[in-house]
Amino acid sequence: MPQESLPLLHLSPDDISRRVLVVGDPARARKAATLLSDSVQVGNNREYVTFTGRFEGQRITVVSHGIGSAGAGLAFEELARGGARVLIRVGTCGAVADGIADGSSIIATGAVRDEGLTPRLIPLGYPALAHHQVITGLVNAAAGIKTSDSSKTADTSKAADSVKTPCRTGVILTSDLFYPSKALGQDWSVWKASRVVAVEMEAATLFVIAALHGLKAGAILTVDGNPTLAVQDMSAYDPHRNVVAEGVEQALRIALHALVKINPE
Repeated sequence: MPQESLPLLHLSPDDISRRVLVVGDPARARKAATLLSDSVQVGNNREYVTFTGRFEGQRITVVSHGIGSAGAGLAFEELARGGARVLIRVGTCGAVADGIADGSSIIATGAVRDEGLTPRLIPLGYPALAHHQVITGLVNAAAGIKTSDSSKTADTSKAADSVKTPCRTGVILTSDLFYPSKALGQDWSVWKASRVVAVEMEAATLFVIAALHGLKAGAILTVDGNPTLAVQDMSAYDPHRNVVAEGVEQALRIALHALVKINPE
């Protein structure tokens, strides 16, 4: 039975669809809501902004979860308790593998648990894996299959979606560290040698919490730089570029097309 009230999301289970799109940035949640029809803001508390509407006739909820595993884990846990069954994260990431262009999409198959929350939930030997149905749904949606889009968009003349930038799959790294310290720095050699493709801050937490609740979860991420090539203090990092914004919008559309195809049971 769903929990009767969700205090941190400030929602009731009736506000939540079984299919949920989760994003870090509240502004990205608002952007995603414009891709839905009949979207209504149903929650707004702290970093957690929630909309529910429809995409291709299916009820979809969009929730922002903020930055980092601890705060995001609160959102994922309450969504699970509120009746969510399929969750897809759309976010940004830094490329770790060489040769991945900014704006590209990464579909995570699993995540390295280099964050602080999930070891308090389950031992580190437990894997953080995306659900196979979600991986398949995202891959199919990203394959460039054009689908009729009757949902409202900023450009109402757009009748179909198509993938414009590359998309690849692989294991990602979820880490609490964004700005490295001068004392310890950041050594990328292990992750590059182990073929980790990208780094972000919340997916492993989503995968573990979803698995513990028996839910289906996955993630599609837009590359906004390569920290392995950046200067130590990340001072040149700039996620506010058109190539990134276009990649994020593409990832939102891919995720929505995947969500409506996945059986929430």
